[in-house]
Amino acid sequence: MGNILSDSMTKTYNVPNFELHERLDSCTVEILPHSFKILFDCVLKMESTFEVILNTQLKQKDPKEAISIAISARALFDMEEEHELFLTEGEEEFVSHQITNENIPLKEGIVAPFVKLSCKLHRRPVASHSAIQMVNNKLLARDPEEKQLFEIILLSTHSAEGGVRIINSVNHYDLEISKFCFLGGKDPAKYLHSEDVKLFLSACETSVCNALKKDIPAALVIQQKSQIKESHLKVAFDGDSVLFSDETDTVFHEKGLDEVIKYEKDMEHVPIGEGPMKKFAMILGEMKKKFSPENDPICTYLVTARSGNKLGIRAIKTLRSWGLKIDEAFFMAGSPKGPLLAHIQPHIFFDDNARNIKGAREYGIPAAFVPCGCE
Repeated sequence: MGNILSDSMTKTYNVPNFELHERLDSCTVEILPHSFKILFDCVLKMESTFEVILNTQLKQKDPKEAISIAISARALFDMEEEHELFLTEGEEEFVSHQITNENIPLKEGIVAPFVKLSCKLHRRPVASHSAIQMVNNKLLARDPEEKQLFEIILLSTHSAEGGVRIINSVNHYDLEISKFCFLGGKDPAKYLHSEDVKLFLSACETSVCNALKKDIPAALVIQQKSQIKESHLKVAFDGDSVLFSDETDTVFHEKGLDEVIKYEKDMEHVPIGEGPMKKFAMILGEMKKKFSPENDPICTYLVTARSGNKLGIRAIKTLRSWGLKIDEAFFMAGSPKGPLLAHIQPHIFFDDNARNIKGAREYGIPAAFVPCGCE
């Protein structure tokens, strides 16, 4: 593993099957064939760079058309012990630990079912693909020239120096990762914006909030055990403050339930404002339109605390006005969501309420917290 040298313009990474790119604010990069050595034609300053490694085993998606989902390393893998080491002992000890253990795979994290293959590629026939790869395969079977495909980007806020363990872990589990970005301590928001990321999943609340403030759909994930084995891509959304804006939640907290019912009745024909996950839900909705109902590999759900008879009409009309078709909508009227989610078995459930997140986790459902009102 090479380091940036103060007296050299060359950096070498010995990472098989991957190609290292460097994204700089004002530098030109030349990638040397059959090598991970790259040359810079300007003075290299670590604080102005982030490092991107492409997975050359996968065909790279069209950057203008791909549906990019960025996942932090701590969301994809269980790195809580390593993160604690970083917090208590610092970056140097963290990197040393990662290098020492780079051939020991990290444990899978909460987001793994999203991107995992069940059998090793190149060793035996693949029995079933990850939910995301299965959608891509069905899109390509329908149209070999399809460009609107999912791609997964793995982010680490650390440098690439200690990143070999992450890459080796991806290889160990045969995860469908298109590229790796090592941020060297920088906030991911700038990179997410430059890559036009459509969804960001992270174990860092600050990073999630910064992404949301840049209008990038993002959610916080906390490590838990998950037993999701569904082959369809199943995504469940809460309503207010997630799929919809926090408009109605604000009225509820300020004036109570009776006033909310009156407000929703008065506003019945006015669509609710857009929530942070609306863009991603719309992308799924557009992808679903490419399939017949019997061949649709994507299932979407609305699981909201609203009651159906008094607070459901405006929500339904809002979805209709957006042109967004949800496969199933559940109006829970304040009831616990965990048992229903256990029945649905979504690959991920987005909610802004800590109680609902906890309830989903109790049933082994991967739950992502969407913080409201990030400052």
